[in-house]
Amino acid sequence: MRETIFLLALASGNSGVSLRIIEPMLPRLAADFGLSIPATASVITAYALAAAIGTLAYGPLGDRYGKLRVATLSLFFAGLSSLACVLAQGVASLAALRFVTALFASSATALGMAYIGDRIALSERQPVIARFIAGTLIGQAAGPIAGGMVTDLAGWRAALALLGAVYIVVAGILFARTRAQWAQERPVSTPANVFILYPRILASLRVRYVLAAAIADTSLFFGAYSFLGPFLNVKFGISLSAIGIILAGFGIGGVLYTLAVRQLLLALGQRGMVGWGSALCCLCYVLAALWPSWQIALPATICMGFTYYM
Repeated sequence: MRETIFLLALASGNSGVSLRIIEPMLPRLAADFGLSIPATASVITAYALAAAIGTLAYGPLGDRYGKLRVATLSLFFAGLSSLACVLAQGVASLAALRFVTALFASSATALGMAYIGDRIALSERQPVIARFIAGTLIGQAAGPIAGGMVTDLAGWRAALALLGAVYIVVAGILFARTRAQWAQERPVSTPANVFILYPRILASLRVRYVLAAAIADTSLFFGAYSFLGPFLNVKFGISLSAIGIILAGFGIGGVLYTLAVRQLLLALGQRGMVGWGSALCCLCYVLAALWPSWQIALPATICMGFTYYM
């Protein structure tokens, strides 16, 4: 079981790489396609929308067909979709292919968390979830680094091809190591239309309130964060590799948060964590935008990652 959770965390980490790999590429994509950076950012928007849709679908699909089976097959198709991105001839086709990639790639995190919930006792679950999330955050830290460095060395097509190859390798490892467990997963009866479940959940006012807050939070934060790399590139002329390292700070900060969350909760409480986290995250954004040199950007993004999860 421990090996299976590790493999799912590895797959989730690769999905984290895929989520963040485009950010440092935006200046190069804009130059190659002859478009503005905001127009090119539609590639990021397409991926984010598809990832949200996929996350909604994979819970019921995993219950019906088995979490390990669905995770393995979806990761394989995510790899094929990412390889197909190499053939994109414009922003529209690249955005469409990244949309398809995200639909498949979003399985690992949702199904990994569900698998832990099924197999790990409640009293032991929290540290296992923390380690699993750490794997995802490490992937989010590695994504900008890989995107920036590989794009500098071999171009954005090579970076997406490498990502696709890694997806297929991870899917192959999952298949080899978990295939025998597929038959052991008992299917849970779900409606034929998996999305019929969600209107029932949305009937709760509390759920609608939390969902609205989460949409506003993620839209504002990541909408701005996607443009931080191009902003630094235009303002200071730094390389895509350096931008990738700076943007990786968010994932590093997130990992540091997972190590400190228990102490923070004891010291600040839930309300204190939300209040201080929001204020400090905002301050870091202001520093990254207004500081007269780019060197402040890396500590600022690390602090953003740490405080965002507070």
